[in-house]
Amino acid sequence: MQVRLADQPKEIQEAVAETRRRVSELHAELPANGLVVWTAGNVSERVPGADLFVIKPSGVRYEELSPNAMVVCTLDGQKIDDGTPAELTPSSDTAAHAYVYRHMPEVGGVVHTHSPYACAFSAVYRPIPCVLTMMADEFGGDVPVGPFAIIGDDSIGQGIVETLRESRSRAVLMGNHGPFTIGKDATDAVKAAVMVEEVAKTVAIAESLGQPRPIAQEHIDTLFDRYQNVYGQDHDKE
Repeated sequence: MQVRLADQPKEIQEAVAETRRRVSELHAELPANGLVVWTAGNVSERVPGADLFVIKPSGVRYEELSPNAMVVCTLDGQKIDDGTPAELTPSSDTAAHAYVYRHMPEVGGVVHTHSPYACAFSAVYRPIPCVLTMMADEFGGDVPVGPFAIIGDDSIGQGIVETLRESRSRAVLMGNHGPFTIGKDATDAVKAAVMVEEVAKTVAIAESLGQPRPIAQEHIDTLFDRYQNVYGQDHDKE
């Protein structure tokens, strides 16, 4: 039997509404930061207190997105009866997002973009080397490359989980595809998506100038610990 949003407790309905609003607004950050073109890319976020997540509908242009257009899915990637038209289907990457949520319970947000420099590294199957303090801060080392996987089932999700379980990075470059990022919520994952493109671009420029010098592992560890545990205000690390 299909899950109906209208049958859920009031607090779950309210949590879904707030998550839809947040996910809709966060999608604007992708074109604003040059991470996507046309309808590519997607943001999703786990609904607090429920085995549900909210994700962008497939093939809808960014300027046409609204909270009410955001699709609600179970953690198996199935759209629920969420009040949207039946023809409004979830993103083609939904199975990948769902797999991440099922296998990484600490993850509250997932983002996929086609940002050019990060995609370029994925096309040549090269990790982004940790040659910038910003990378050590944000990703704790190199940004790894994941395997090639066909879109449509949970193969991409499996590659994301398998790769990131062996890394402190919150970004993975799926081979021949592009970056997927994770975070404690969707805002955190969008930030990681912006940051991974920034460092990919900077490293590519550095390599055009010469051989970038890697940061020693002991300094990476120190920088990562400081940024994750000390930097910023108590209520929010920037």
